[in-house]
Amino acid sequence: MTTGAPSAPPASASGGSRQIVVEKRTFVQGRPAAYSVAGAGMPVVLLHGWALAHHTYRDVIASIAQQGCRVIAPAMPGFGGTHEIPARDFSIAGYASWVADLLDALEVTEPVVVVGHSFGGGVAIRLAHDHSDRVRSMVLVNSVGGSSWRKGHVLQSIAERPLWDWGLHFPGDVWPLRQARRVLPVIAEDFFPNLVRNPRAIIKVANLARRADLRSELEDLREAGKPITILWAARDGIIPRESFEALCVAAGVQGTVVEGSHSWLLADPVQFGEVITNDMNIAKLARELDQKVPPKRRRGLRRVSTLIGTTDDGKPGPANP
Repeated sequence: MTTGAPSAPPASASGGSRQIVVEKRTFVQGRPAAYSVAGAGMPVVLLHGWALAHHTYRDVIASIAQQGCRVIAPAMPGFGGTHEIPARDFSIAGYASWVADLLDALEVTEPVVVVGHSFGGGVAIRLAHDHSDRVRSMVLVNSVGGSSWRKGHVLQSIAERPLWDWGLHFPGDVWPLRQARRVLPVIAEDFFPNLVRNPRAIIKVANLARRADLRSELEDLREAGKPITILWAARDGIIPRESFEALCVAAGVQGTVVEGSHSWLLADPVQFGEVITNDMNIAKLARELDQKVPPKRRRGLRRVSTLIGTTDDGKPGPANP
């Protein structure tokens, strides 16, 4: 069962009608969950970044829906009013299983395009890896999981990067002033309620995200031929270039570098929609081809015993007519 009401119409991308983003609630794994949905057509799942939720991405949702897609953007467990997952399942794989169960709850039966930003990118990788039949293709945006960080001239695991160093780079992610005026209000819509509602989840997921090493999962996806696009912003101080490059090497793709910071898609959702247009068009073409292919006919198998006769003494004889 789902409930919901439309939010205010977001700014639309050029060249299409305005998309209304509807906020809804449902139950996943027997616990309450919040999500937003917009548009119609090919299903796309948008997974948000650390300490945020679906409200922050309202204009991003609309920008993707503008391209003939049905966009589902959940508030992942611990954020945006969605109940936490049990401690035994607290891992990136556990979050991915939760997303798969959300798709079941919403009766999404066909493969989806999954778009993951920051921490959501890590969840997207595990979703595609652990639930491959649920994912058509994947777009990673300034994603965690590369597990590489340069300290001076030494390349280290990003798990060794202290939390205070992450914090030092956050102010640079929202400046200059013009971008700050755009990004801070939308981030604040989810960050501060999450901080008040569940500060423990913010700390726990921060540690989960910074320790994420998903290169082996990407290597498996590369071998399986899963379409992967990796985007990174040139001024991102949260996810270092070394981590982005490690993701690209593992996935076997040439990543795309755009102008902006870690939250560039929030600062300019229209530009983001334009950047991923080709990915959406390719995925829609693949979907159309899948829908044109008739289901495989199962050939009946005749039992051997019905084809082979026997003699009076029980030994094999000539075939039955």
